[in-house]
Amino acid sequence: MSQDPILLAQMFALVVVIGGFAGVLAGMLGVGGGIVLVPCFFYAFKTLGFDGPQLMQMCLATSLSTIIVTSLRSVASHNKKGAVDWDILRGWAPGIAVGAIVGVLVASSMRSTTLQGLFGVLGVVIGLYLGLGKSEWRLGDAMPKGLRRAVISPMVGFLSVLMGIGGGSFGVPLMSLYNTPIHRAVATAAGFGVIIAVPSVLGFLFLPIDPAFRPPLTVGAVNLPTFGIVIAMTLITTPWGVKLAHAMDPKPLRRVFAVFLTLVALNMLRKALGW
Repeated sequence: MSQDPILLAQMFALVVVIGGFAGVLAGMLGVGGGIVLVPCFFYAFKTLGFDGPQLMQMCLATSLSTIIVTSLRSVASHNKKGAVDWDILRGWAPGIAVGAIVGVLVASSMRSTTLQGLFGVLGVVIGLYLGLGKSEWRLGDAMPKGLRRAVISPMVGFLSVLMGIGGGSFGVPLMSLYNTPIHRAVATAAGFGVIIAVPSVLGFLFLPIDPAFRPPLTVGAVNLPTFGIVIAMTLITTPWGVKLAHAMDPKPLRRVFAVFLTLVALNMLRKALGW
């Protein structure tokens, strides 16, 4: 298994850059950086020689562990600007948490390549919607309550865990379709990220990984050094993303999210198909 000091140094530098970029995204797009972290972790771990049957699970778990911190910081920063809709957050939290727990149970038993494919397909769908969808599209004038919320909210948590991402990728388009302004949707989706990440990471900490394919200092499926480096960088750069989010018009913000997500998802799908 390759652990050459030069290669390790290169991976350290790469994770530093990844963490800084993810922090900007967490603040700007409310995604907790997971949409970047999962494929980047996949590349880093694979390059280091940890290409085992549970590689994707380690990527998801480590990504979600960082989202706990980045999303908390993002929510706090957005809340200072009064952008978080706490009524939506409180109403949707229980269902999202339940979906996240189910997501861990399902993801733990799936093959790594299957999870890669799911990441790719779901990411492309979301990216195409955000890139080609019209801002005036609406499913309703306000976020669903009652039975519809009870059905949709667990799906948000479930699908987010299968992709190793925070609440932005599903939460932002969902809230936009239900007449929530984009900046408010981004801010509130960061709160979704916390609700998704906390129970899912607790579950992944107990997932046994074959020691032969496990990077050093990995607890369950969470790699602690990678978590630490990414968090150190995102704590610095997340506020930069928040400033960008409030300085940009909604349409460019939406396009940035769409292009980024689609490209990353297509690359992951390519890897899943063995191309």
